[in-house]
Amino acid sequence: MRKGDATDPKGLIAEAYKIDGITYEECRSIFLDWALAVPVDADTAVLIGTLLERHGVEGHPMTEVLTEGRTSATAPRRRGGWKGRRS
Repeated sequence: MRKGDATDPKGLIAEAYKIDGITYEECRSIFLDWALAVPVDADTAVLIGTLLERHGVEGHPMTEVLTEGRTSATAPRRRGGWKGRRS
């Protein structure tokens, strides 16, 4: 498997765009794998924007998943566990 760069560490997103007939559900699974490979402190909204500029193809399911991911990446998240309850 070809290694990617800082934006796509495992090259997963690039490979998804090469798969003929890939489904939305498969793209969501690949996106989850990508998200787990990205460093915790990375700005995922910026990374997703770069991926869309690089690979985005209108009508491709991965483009739809990335667009949704960029929207949800900017939404505020609740911190769970003890960190969420600290005052």
